[in-house]
Amino acid sequence: MLVIARLDRLSRNAHFLFGLQEAGIDFVCAEMPFANRLTIGVMALVAEEEGRAISARTKAALAAAQARGVVLGGDRGAVMKPEISALGVKAEDRSRQKARDVAPIIAQIQAGGAVSLRQIAKGLNDRGVPAPRGGQWQAKSVQRVLERL
Repeated sequence: MLVIARLDRLSRNAHFLFGLQEAGIDFVCAEMPFANRLTIGVMALVAEEEGRAISARTKAALAAAQARGVVLGGDRGAVMKPEISALGVKAEDRSRQKARDVAPIIAQIQAGGAVSLRQIAKGLNDRGVPAPRGGQWQAKSVQRVLERL
C-alpha cells in the first residue's frame, strides 16, 4: 500500500496514475482516504489540468518579466560580501580542525581492522566520539572527515 499526502504529489499525469491502478498498485491519499476509483480518476484529471495551468502561468510570467527587461537565469555578477566570505572560511577552518582532532581515533579504529566507512562510524559511535553535527556518526560523515584530512 502506497500512502501519499495529496494525489498531485504523486503525479500530475493522469495516465501514470491510471497505470498504477491498472498494475494493481494500491495507494491511499491522506487528504481523501475514502476515495474510490472514480474519485481518484477525476482528481487525477484535475491535477493534470492544474499542472498545465501552472506551466502556462509560469511561462507567461517569465515572458512578461523578460519583456520588462529582467535578466532571467545565469550569473548576474553577484559578488559575495567579504564578511560573508570570511564566515565561510572560518567554518571551513573549524571543520578541518575537527577532522584533525578525530584523525588519531580513526587511525586507531582502522588499525583495529575497520576498513569500511560504516565500520569506522560504528567505532567512533562505540567510543562516544561526538559527530560533527551531533548525533551519531554515519558513513558519509566519516567520508567527509577523511576528505578534509
